[in-house]
Amino acid sequence: MDELHYQDLLTIGRRIQSREVSSKEVTRKLLKRITHIDQSLHSYFIVMEESALMEAQTADEEIARGEFRGPLHGVPIAVKDLLWTKDVVVTNGMPFNPFIPKENATVVERLHTAGAVLLGKLIQTEGALFDHHVQVTPPINPWNKQLWSGASSSGSGVATAAGLCYGSIGTDTGGSIRFPSAINGITGIKPTWGRVSRYGAVELAASMDSIGPMTRNVADAAAMLQAIAGRDPKDPTSSTLPVPDYLALMTRGVRNMRIGIDTRWALDQIDNPTRIALTKALNHFTELGAEIVNIRMPDTNQVAHDWNPMCAIEAVVAHEKTFPSMRMQHGSGLAELLDLGHRVHALDYQKLRLNRANLRGNINGIFESVDVIFSPVIAIAELTCETMKILGQGDDMSRYTSVFNLTGHPSITLPCGRTELGTPVAFQIVAPHFDEMTMIQAGWAYQQVTHWHRLNPQI
Repeated sequence: MDELHYQDLLTIGRRIQSREVSSKEVTRKLLKRITHIDQSLHSYFIVMEESALMEAQTADEEIARGEFRGPLHGVPIAVKDLLWTKDVVVTNGMPFNPFIPKENATVVERLHTAGAVLLGKLIQTEGALFDHHVQVTPPINPWNKQLWSGASSSGSGVATAAGLCYGSIGTDTGGSIRFPSAINGITGIKPTWGRVSRYGAVELAASMDSIGPMTRNVADAAAMLQAIAGRDPKDPTSSTLPVPDYLALMTRGVRNMRIGIDTRWALDQIDNPTRIALTKALNHFTELGAEIVNIRMPDTNQVAHDWNPMCAIEAVVAHEKTFPSMRMQHGSGLAELLDLGHRVHALDYQKLRLNRANLRGNINGIFESVDVIFSPVIAIAELTCETMKILGQGDDMSRYTSVFNLTGHPSITLPCGRTELGTPVAFQIVAPHFDEMTMIQAGWAYQQVTHWHRLNPQI
């Protein structure tokens, strides 16, 4: 059982389903690790020990009867605080406004249907924006306590990297699956908007919010996405398109895959450690038989600037019951965003909508000549907590992420290196709408010839 906590989700799943180890045994071990380790990492908002052990017992009994639910059966996972969990408190990172839902979010319900064991709820930033509420202790990056832990799915990134769950669920409105995946050295998928139901997920900006898996490798993320994706009658915006069998199809390789890169945009505007790591990653794709194609990206600095008022307007709708009536209890970052939303004029909003439509069309046009787009996630590798206090959520911070929330395209974040100080470095692969399969395929091929996803913090 040594180092059991760092085994892959699919590996521990096979061991549980073959009855080599029991789900209850594995769950107890992770609960014990959470008790010891999370006192210093602060990734969990609430640990659901009693229900987790009951779910693990049920999984063991079902497996013993030959009732197999799939690769997640009996595997302990965790979810972000903003997802509804029946009879368990939800705060959305806003401790002044807790509530107890009477049903599960669709994503949570589908994880239960897949037989996963829910260990608990993970800490996030206030309202899923950028800063943690003053009453919330921010999660600590397990690689280095001085490093930023990401926003807003910070608890999901830390818990997954630290071996406190085998996979987690995060959400992404401007980069909040990708940032914590990158800085914590794990793999994260932001699906196409509409691929995963948003029912039972507290909104930040409804037309940009995406729910996706965060794991320690591509195959594990594919398995979790398989479990949660698909049409949901409770969410009319969810897609009716069929969900591919990601695990069955992901091993097809990248030979002749056209990977688009705008070197001026992707490599010239990032720091040297990130540039070195991303260049090596591109070389791996070339060696695997992919074709690197030059493309021209639109002005993402302007895009990142547009994201703020677009998000603000939608956030005002999401928070109308508590803002401005409870303004003094909100943190300054979320309050300022909501104030901005109230100030945007209808004329300016229509211009933003037109800009967004043009952006979406321009990115779709790029996919006429390439299969996927290669991009950084963050321009600066050594992002400390102190650096983030200075940078905040500026345009420079989100220029590689917010663009794909505005367009709705899917993305996978993959670890690709370490700096001299040991900070994880990552890149993202972006695919056409609802073509998660191709980016998973690219990510899986990359992880067959690299080892970065196999590194774990020594805690």
